[in-house]
Amino acid sequence: MKIQPIVHKTLAEAVAGKLTASLLDGSLQPGTQLPPERELITRFGISRTTLREALKTLEKDGFVEARKNVGWFARRIDESNMTQAREMSGPARQAERSARSEPPTGPIRLPIASEKPIHIPNLQKDRFGTFDFISWWDREKVQNAKVMVVGAGALGNEVIKNLALMGIGNIFIVDFDKIEMANLSRSVLFRETDNNRSKAEIAAARAKSVNPNVHVQYLNGDIMTKLGLGVFRRMDVVIGCLDNREARLAVNRFCYWINKPWVDGAIQELLGLVRVFVPGQGACYECTLTEQALRDLSLRYSCPLLARQNILLGKVPTTPTIASIIGAMQSQEALKLINNMPVEPGKVTHFNGMVNEMHTTAYSPREDCASHWTYGDVTELPARAERTTLDDILRIACADLGLNAVIELDQELVTRLECSTCHTVEEILRPLSEVTFDAGRCPICGELRETFLTHVITGEEPYLHRTLASVGVPPLHIIRAHNDEEYRFYELTGDLMDALHFRDYESTIKLAVEKPARIRIKDKIHVNATKETPVLKVRSSRIRLRD
Repeated sequence: MKIQPIVHKTLAEAVAGKLTASLLDGSLQPGTQLPPERELITRFGISRTTLREALKTLEKDGFVEARKNVGWFARRIDESNMTQAREMSGPARQAERSARSEPPTGPIRLPIASEKPIHIPNLQKDRFGTFDFISWWDREKVQNAKVMVVGAGALGNEVIKNLALMGIGNIFIVDFDKIEMANLSRSVLFRETDNNRSKAEIAAARAKSVNPNVHVQYLNGDIMTKLGLGVFRRMDVVIGCLDNREARLAVNRFCYWINKPWVDGAIQELLGLVRVFVPGQGACYECTLTEQALRDLSLRYSCPLLARQNILLGKVPTTPTIASIIGAMQSQEALKLINNMPVEPGKVTHFNGMVNEMHTTAYSPREDCASHWTYGDVTELPARAERTTLDDILRIACADLGLNAVIELDQELVTRLECSTCHTVEEILRPLSEVTFDAGRCPICGELRETFLTHVITGEEPYLHRTLASVGVPPLHIIRAHNDEEYRFYELTGDLMDALHFRDYESTIKLAVEKPARIRIKDKIHVNATKETPVLKVRSSRIRLRD
């Protein structure tokens, strides 16, 4: 008996086969327009990414064509591609014949129950072995997935723990806060000895201890100013575990700009909600905000520093039980996105722990939503934020777009503070989110100073010599420039190796969860290194790093 290998088709290939079968049986006539993408996504129960992959395959084989700003249209199948069409549509046509109880043509073959290859795991040695029994589980996709968790509080703890248990291969954790004793009542990853330490750092270390096979990286900083868009660009899913609207709005815009899905969660006492946002599919987070909320979040106030302070006030009480429930739901939605399972973007699922009720509601997309904009092709530059000046990036933009090109910053830049009483001026050049309300008061007379802002670099500024990092541009960021007609997008790809590596705690976990021991450095120590690593030289207790 000759055993043939089992062919495992991807979901995109299966969809392409069904569409090709419709061309062959005449239900989709040549020249007719395919249903809208949103309708096809609903019919097939797939994600937009999967549908696009299927349509690109059909376009490559000459079965459909894309017409800009119109849609997809069917093409005629002739002798040149008839064989390819039959091979591609074979499984789909066979399934439809079975559904209509029609006798199959040709030799009878035993059906295969699942498209997934048969694999019997070793449950004694394989910690993820039972997951292989799940029909839709794709171990390779899960292990290669890159997931960012923004916020490492009670909700973030549950999400990070779940991701590590599920074997998500690469986890990036971002938080700017420190651990306090009150966090211990609802944060499964924190201990009493962690008091006053970085939430992101400890959460990353504990995720590594939960599952040593995962790769982790953490950033102790503000998501709005310390993380470049290039990091978002390389993620598969972003999970928001945040407690303020300003940060949520920033994550929403970042994800929409670079076309990445994100899962939002919120909790209060015994109440919680989960929602998935996918660019181009239903409403986004900004669509859900009321007019009053949008006014509160506006950056152009007569007193913008006070407006920001009011936005960030007011943490809400939560319980560990609701954090577990909502965190589990968020992790599950992320897992579905990674495995190309159907999700419901633009909808919110509410959970009421008071009466144990759950319901799902759809948001209405806003046609004038400011977040609904996706970047075009990104030009990768061998540039770094710490070395590249505003003038450098503006010169590149002018070479591509003409002399009237300008650089557009993601948020307002506080250029200076002026006191109308003392007539003193203080140069700032920092993003608005990094300037506190207290900093707005005059250090001499105590009066509130006038704030001067800008978000455009035209080439006439006296600070063009300043580096991008010095004015708040994070490593691996994507800078946008435009003239009167078009935009260009430039990534600081020179920062890639340092900004995104997933190598934290690769050698040991103890370094993150225990206080480091004191190290005495003696004089005249030489440490040789390879060409790729810095060379450490110590003389007279002085340390120098050189490339």
